[in-house]
Amino acid sequence: MSILIDENTKLIVQGITGREGTFHTEQMLEYGTKVVAGVTPGKGGQSVHGVPVYNSVNEAKAATGANASVLFVPARFTKDSILEAIDADIPMIFTIAEHVPVQDMMFCYHLAKAKGIRLFGPNSFGVISPGKTKVGFMAHRIFSPGHVGVMSRSATNCYETVFKLTNIGIGQSTCVGNGGDVIPGSTFVDILPDFESDPETDCVVIIGEIGGNEEELAAAYIQENVTKPVVALIAGKNAPKGRSMGHAGAIVEADGTGSAENKEKALRAAGVL
Repeated sequence: MSILIDENTKLIVQGITGREGTFHTEQMLEYGTKVVAGVTPGKGGQSVHGVPVYNSVNEAKAATGANASVLFVPARFTKDSILEAIDADIPMIFTIAEHVPVQDMMFCYHLAKAKGIRLFGPNSFGVISPGKTKVGFMAHRIFSPGHVGVMSRSATNCYETVFKLTNIGIGQSTCVGNGGDVIPGSTFVDILPDFESDPETDCVVIIGEIGGNEEELAAAYIQENVTKPVVALIAGKNAPKGRSMGHAGAIVEADGTGSAENKEKALRAAGVL
């Protein structure tokens, strides 16, 4: 098994006719992902790499039965694109753009939660179940099928970890990009139950970073609810206080809140390695 996506996932690419959407659609198709439709308003009737383009998500879902969507659209269009996918009752939505306005994401986050829709990102590489399917822009050649579940706030740190795992013969069940912006659609706590219940995931790797309290909340959840071994890495130990380090959400407050030290302390207390 895997979590979230598998070889039966039917994917819509919103923004498929743009440069990034076109390129990564080709990459996803190459990997075996069932990209069943693209959406770009005003360009319905076209096709991209053999994938039919529709004017709206509602049209695309009605024609194809799609059950997931990935958004290759700029940050300023992300809110409207998410809302369109929510309106069409797409059960899983993956957002890629970085620096989506916080108020936009807060609105989308609460609406998705209220409707029972799973939202991932923004500023996410997507999700991949190695050997089955991928949704997003990750370099799929470094991933390999196996039994370690990975979730990460950072794409680059995830790639580095996965590359090392693959090179020593340790494969992955599913790798999830939580995203590095201030308001993530799904946190570690949201995804941990999926890995805990997946019979093919034997161990979970958390790749966190400074800023926010995702890792502290994950530590509390792990202590009470997770029976599988969990390994964690927190990036940003040398980051100065009060300065955003790359990701919008990667900032240690003046009082030390969000520091790597605080996160590591909480995770160790929960039995995380």
